[in-house]
Amino acid sequence: MTYVVTGRCTNCKYTDCAVTCPVSAFHEGPNMLYINPNTCIDCNACVDACPVQAIFRDADVPARYADYLNINAEQAPKFPEIIDKKAPLPTAKTLDQVLAAEEQNL
Repeated sequence: MTYVVTGRCTNCKYTDCAVTCPVSAFHEGPNMLYINPNTCIDCNACVDACPVQAIFRDADVPARYADYLNINAEQAPKFPEIIDKKAPLPTAKTLDQVLAAEEQNL
């Protein structure tokens, strides 16, 4: 089992989750964060820390975000680990904005 950062993180890149990770499983890409499934210890610490609820347990990833299981596994090793809090991207949305956008795309 592992946790997965989904598309809700795209163009947001809040780093609250990375700070809570005890094993540095988060990696910072240009537009979002990724979790390395080989490093993740399934502690669940990151889930509640994410302000846009972008992180799910692999078995609980919503169907619309299923591709992110592979995306995290492929992309995480390409980017540096992130353990410090940084400002989110200027394009970051609130949870309400993310949920409203998902509703429009149903």
